[in-house]
Amino acid sequence: MNHRRLGKTNMKVSEIAMGCWQLGGVWGDPFDENVAMETLIAATEQGISCLDTADVYMGGESERAIGRYMKTRQDKPFVITKIGRWLNPHTAEGYNEDNLRHFIDQSRRNLQVDALDMVLLHCPPFEVYYTPEVFAILDKLKAEGKMKHYGVSVQKIEEALIAMEYPGVEAVEIIFNMFRLRPAELFFQQAKKKDVGVIVRVPLASGLLTGKFTKATTFSQDDHRQSNRQGAWFDRGETFSGVDYDTGIQAVEALKKVFPDESLPMVALRWILMFDAVSTVIPGASRPEHIISNAKAADLKPLTPWQMQQVEAIYNRYVKEQVHCRW
Repeated sequence: MNHRRLGKTNMKVSEIAMGCWQLGGVWGDPFDENVAMETLIAATEQGISCLDTADVYMGGESERAIGRYMKTRQDKPFVITKIGRWLNPHTAEGYNEDNLRHFIDQSRRNLQVDALDMVLLHCPPFEVYYTPEVFAILDKLKAEGKMKHYGVSVQKIEEALIAMEYPGVEAVEIIFNMFRLRPAELFFQQAKKKDVGVIVRVPLASGLLTGKFTKATTFSQDDHRQSNRQGAWFDRGETFSGVDYDTGIQAVEALKKVFPDESLPMVALRWILMFDAVSTVIPGASRPEHIISNAKAADLKPLTPWQMQQVEAIYNRYVKEQVHCRW
């Protein structure tokens, strides 16, 4: 497993990390402690040294499972967690010192650490990015030793660009994949200029880029891939990267013709690693076999210039009009 520098944190993290949204479970199923531990062990065995979670994932069980796992390890992973989504309603006013302090202390307890490795604001309301007081609070909590680094997880390019104006922001987590090319423009340039780490989320477009779905595939009603296509639960850009499902299937079929002899999900991850602004990619994993497959992507040979051009052409033909100027 190769490692990359996470911006001005100067931390080296595995270029394939592990997303822990469904650690030890799948959509609609209960948390399974044994599966969670087996998955975390598999991540370590594959050389994955970076985990991404959030205080709300599985009601806190994701953080707590990682905390229990780290107690068994001397070679501890770098853990990124996110805060803010316990707010109800989720408003900018909720990003005050009392709440942020509470969320960070709760994550410290869940993860069983004195200082969190990295805290990201979890896709906060747009107004938060224009509230310097929020970032001053994060600076204060960092100075107190409650966390070592902080940054933001964003929905839109504009949010990322604003956030990077704050000197304390050391990393930005953003959606970037074969169906979401816009970050490779101005955002990547500015991230490199400001030495801000880039954490790529939703790299497989909610599973579309695995190539396993068809127009006949069905999802349960408690799966965001069924119920959030129009943004009923949260920003619809989180689901299939905002691409209309049927259009996405057409684009995937076109991609399969470009990579007929390759595993599409592995190619999709390797495509992201072609961009040197990227620090790490966080495909989700709820089972050990997911980890093993994801990790193999780092060993693929680089894509050819022709293949890179074809991916962009497919994006331009099928996807760009739907997503490019929205996020």
